[in-house]
Amino acid sequence: MELFQNAQVVRLRGHHDKFLFADDDEKSVSQDPNGSVKNARWTLEMVKNANVLRFKSCYGKYLTVSNMPFLLGMTGKKVLQTFPKRLDSSVEWEHNRDGFQVKLKTRYGQYLRGNGGVPPWRNPITHDIRHSTATSNWLLWDVDIVEIQRHSTLYLDQCYKVLVEPVP
Repeated sequence: MELFQNAQVVRLRGHHDKFLFADDDEKSVSQDPNGSVKNARWTLEMVKNANVLRFKSCYGKYLTVSNMPFLLGMTGKKVLQTFPKRLDSSVEWEHNRDGFQVKLKTRYGQYLRGNGGVPPWRNPITHDIRHSTATSNWLLWDVDIVEIQRHSTLYLDQCYKVLVEPVP
């Protein structure tokens, strides 16, 4: 949890040096090398009393697992931006630290995966079980904190005052 502890907005950069990207159609999610645009920014919501996060796109929609196959006959399923009627496990991501990176796992045991290769595999984001060691790096994400939570700054200011002001 310490990677996300004070974060309010993050960017996630995958193994192919591309960022998790909320597509302009407000439904799809893909990868893009340009991390400076609003589409690469994801607002965090931490779920109380659970080790899970929710990621909200610049369109106010949640990073959501689906049951729709990315390609027929393949195991990877689509990841979408949705605004569900009810916030359930389809929008919750467990985070497991792996060195300085993180793996994001669904409640169903599948991982957020930035695919690579020739089209149609070049930029899609899917969720899938870990198949081979050859593609295990595709499950790893670098976390760039873009904004920190405001209350954490206030807390630091209060601590600073306590340390600096003389005790009567």
